[in-house]
Amino acid sequence: MLPEDKLKMIQARSEELEAAMSGAMGDVAPDDFVRMSREYSEIKPLVEAIGKYQSVRKELNDLGEMLESGDTDPEMREMAEMEIDELKTQLPDLEHSIKIQLLPKDDADEKNAILEIRAGTGGEEAALFAGDLYRMYQRYAEGQGWTCETMSLSESDLGGIKEVIVKVTGRNVFANLKFESGVHRVQRVPETETGGRIHTSAATVAVLPEAEEVDVQIADSDIRIDIFRASGPGGQSVNTTDSAVRITHIPTGIVVQQQDEKSQHKNKAKAMSVLRSRIYEAERAARAAERSAARKGQVGSGDRSERIRTYNFPQGRVTDHRINLTLYKLDRVLAGEALDEIIEALIAEDQAALLSEIEGEN
Repeated sequence: MLPEDKLKMIQARSEELEAAMSGAMGDVAPDDFVRMSREYSEIKPLVEAIGKYQSVRKELNDLGEMLESGDTDPEMREMAEMEIDELKTQLPDLEHSIKIQLLPKDDADEKNAILEIRAGTGGEEAALFAGDLYRMYQRYAEGQGWTCETMSLSESDLGGIKEVIVKVTGRNVFANLKFESGVHRVQRVPETETGGRIHTSAATVAVLPEAEEVDVQIADSDIRIDIFRASGPGGQSVNTTDSAVRITHIPTGIVVQQQDEKSQHKNKAKAMSVLRSRIYEAERAARAAERSAARKGQVGSGDRSERIRTYNFPQGRVTDHRINLTLYKLDRVLAGEALDEIIEALIAEDQAALLSEIEGEN
């Protein structure tokens, strides 16, 4: 059963927000209006689902009373019974939709994301695969209407990627990308292989919610900043000034380095942004580990050492090992077109596990 009292509270809050934004409750400060608009847009789908659910319940009740009255002619009774059967089939889906929307929200879901991709085992082939993943996420982001800003990029000799850090900005970015963290494995004949043998290589993906200063306070005494001259492939200097920045967070040992910009100030700002996000994610991971210790059905821990997905080129398939999902759409997944099928399945699995956990506690 759904918590009727909670549903009424949500509806009342929606009406209160609507009245405030329409000016019925007096002038609202600009900052408050923005906050209210955001809250209203967040709960509107839930309020609509609640309204539909209550409407179906009322129709069922009215039809039931009509049948119980005994005054209904046989033809009307038959029509009412058919309508009751149809309405009853709608209730489970409506209830499930409301329960999913009532699940506790991850505070970071609406944040932008810092996406880090690193070549793993496999040498040059791993770097080429890391480049494939980089382009896959860029195309997926473009399809979602998001913006990608490459903050740091280190290329390999053959045009692959040793490491790339990308800031992804848009609506619900972290909510959609957070299950991408982990080891992505590729099985294919490398471009560098003349014998035609299939090799297995890997790349590591980490997705961090972008942390703002209000999320993570970093004291000046907790960091060490080293300035040095940026260098490119082969060690050659890429500029003539000491503009590269390395920041070490002393309490955690986290180190971030930025050298893509010619400005020391810009490199420092980018490094601090990545540092805040890594600290924020480490704190979130620690809290999540405590909460999920007894949660056996979780989709993934976000541990970047966990093997989560295999891209098999000879068979044209992609397999996500956490939910045993296989799609024979390798080209479309790497083109960013079918990646949403995997992401939506991961989100649905996580929601189902959380819902099962909550219902088990009640």
